[in-house]
Amino acid sequence: MSASVSNNNINTPQDWDIGTGVKGYVWQADHPRAVLLLQHGYGEYAQRYAQQYSHLIGHLQAQGVSVYAIDLHGHGYSSGKRGHVDVTQAVQDHLAARRKLAAQPLPIFLMGHSLGGLVTASSVVQQSEGIQGVILSSAALDMNIPAPVRILSQPLAKVFPSVPVQPPLKAKYLSRIKSQVNHATNDALMYHGSVPLQVGASLSKLSHPNWPHYKDWTTPVLLMHGTKDKLVPYLSSTRFLATIAALDKTLYTVEGGYHELLNDIGHDETLAQLLCWLSQRMPTARL
Repeated sequence: MSASVSNNNINTPQDWDIGTGVKGYVWQADHPRAVLLLQHGYGEYAQRYAQQYSHLIGHLQAQGVSVYAIDLHGHGYSSGKRGHVDVTQAVQDHLAARRKLAAQPLPIFLMGHSLGGLVTASSVVQQSEGIQGVILSSAALDMNIPAPVRILSQPLAKVFPSVPVQPPLKAKYLSRIKSQVNHATNDALMYHGSVPLQVGASLSKLSHPNWPHYKDWTTPVLLMHGTKDKLVPYLSSTRFLATIAALDKTLYTVEGGYHELLNDIGHDETLAQLLCWLSQRMPTARL
């Protein structure tokens, strides 16, 4: 399978308003058999998945999947201070997007990458009905934040939301392909600053309390993670796999893989695995 599709085959997205103030998009498939709600990761934006990530959106369209996506607050074309997002609010935005999609008749899939994986998983924890399957890519499910930090960060974030708590994420950890690293580094829509306290506090508010609920997770899920991911621990996905009750659960690993597997060495195989998993859970094409 080719790792990319011609730009001519990637439709310009239409605007999609979910009613919460974030910027939304839809890439319609010509003959849709399913829809997928895509949530990007921290520091990036939805339209990267059309031109980067092995042109994932174009491949999904070709497979009969219409793709819906939103930019987090403070990211991409959404309003807000750059790099600032309340992750708990992002989950509410995600649920609002799902409510809009529930009005259409096609099966709904969810996909979240990195921080978007935590947003997606938290959304399913709060409301699991109506979802055909979930793809979690390098998902930030278990960041191993010490209890004192979790407790103290909440009140402090209300007073000092912009205080940096982590230096800028290093683009060199996204991929082992130099051109991909350069592309991310030079992308003006990417956020290249320090991680503010608001993000860290709201992330910890979600990630730890979610774990007791994961044991009740029954939704089919594909986990994808690189074993050398330096931004989100690989054990985050293995622990999740061992915890959930779902019978239909798959962990696809890339030995030595970095954070953005669809932009990394072996992206062809990663893309093929993702599309195959999705195809097997979609309704058959209409004649």
